[in-house]
Amino acid sequence: MPTPIATALPVAHAGILGLGVYRPRRVVPNAEIVEAIESSDEWIKTRSGIANRHWAQPDETIVSMSVAAAREALAAAGVSVAQVDAVVLATSSQMVLGPSAGAVVASELGMHDTAAFDISAGCAGFCYALADAANLVRSGQAGHVLVIGVERLSDLLDTTDRTCAFIFADGAGAVVVGAAEQEGIGPVAWGSDGARTSAIKQDKDFAQYFAEVAAAEASGGTTQRPYIRMNGTEVFRWAVTFLEKACRDALDKAGLTAADLDAFIPHQANIRITDALIRTLDLPDTVAVARDIIDTGNTSAASIPMAMEQLLRSGQAAPGDTALLLGFGAGLAYAGQVVHLPPIA
Repeated sequence: MPTPIATALPVAHAGILGLGVYRPRRVVPNAEIVEAIESSDEWIKTRSGIANRHWAQPDETIVSMSVAAAREALAAAGVSVAQVDAVVLATSSQMVLGPSAGAVVASELGMHDTAAFDISAGCAGFCYALADAANLVRSGQAGHVLVIGVERLSDLLDTTDRTCAFIFADGAGAVVVGAAEQEGIGPVAWGSDGARTSAIKQDKDFAQYFAEVAAAEASGGTTQRPYIRMNGTEVFRWAVTFLEKACRDALDKAGLTAADLDAFIPHQANIRITDALIRTLDLPDTVAVARDIIDTGNTSAASIPMAMEQLLRSGQAAPGDTALLLGFGAGLAYAGQVVHLPPIA
């Protein structure tokens, strides 16, 4: 007879049990950026809504920021390190191919023999990771999953690039996902469009860069390291025309409408995109809207948990509130789901 394959006992519902963030110490106002990009504070605020952003110091690494955010999330959830069965870390700015940042973070937290891996889905990464974590819990494969969104995008910035230098920033956010008495993480609405990769991308791969370095060394010339580049107009047009459908798909999958929401937490890409989505979704004035971009900038995969924390910390939203999350960016990838907001430490 064939040998039976044992399966884990599934869990009916998953929820976000706790949230934590890490914001780098250094605050960078627009005044520190404008000269290099021949711009002004007014132009940056009008174009993006950003007044300040946080850039990491040398000791604030992908791993250290993740560990700090994770410890806060575990404390808020009342979950010990020993209870975590998996770590799912979303980032696009880890500067080594291996080992995964998730595995190193797990070790730094004192975890042993814990499943850990990274996800690269750009600014949609946190929502992708959250969906994976919820499914791990519902399937019975994991009791608790630590989800982290983290970036050090300042490492990838050409500080003279007028299209990017004022936008991207650093930070980390983490949540603990576990079993819940009622569903706390709705079905994900997600997708991608690889035909639009030129909209946000690294401008050269490392094989090309190494070849250029070798050629420069042979000729006595110079070369430029890889940087992140963005066509802001293309991204904006895609966002304001396509993302309404993504939001409505997430609401439909959750069996809700915009009127049922307490909060809207979109990726903090651009305050004009947020405002456009508010109008197209016809969100009621009672819905709290995350605008963390003003003082945090665009932190890609860290953006949504950091914005979630700011909304909770400010009292504009409360644990248990119903919120629509929407991540979108490089890929061009998107992911969104309706959640019940967690406690913070």
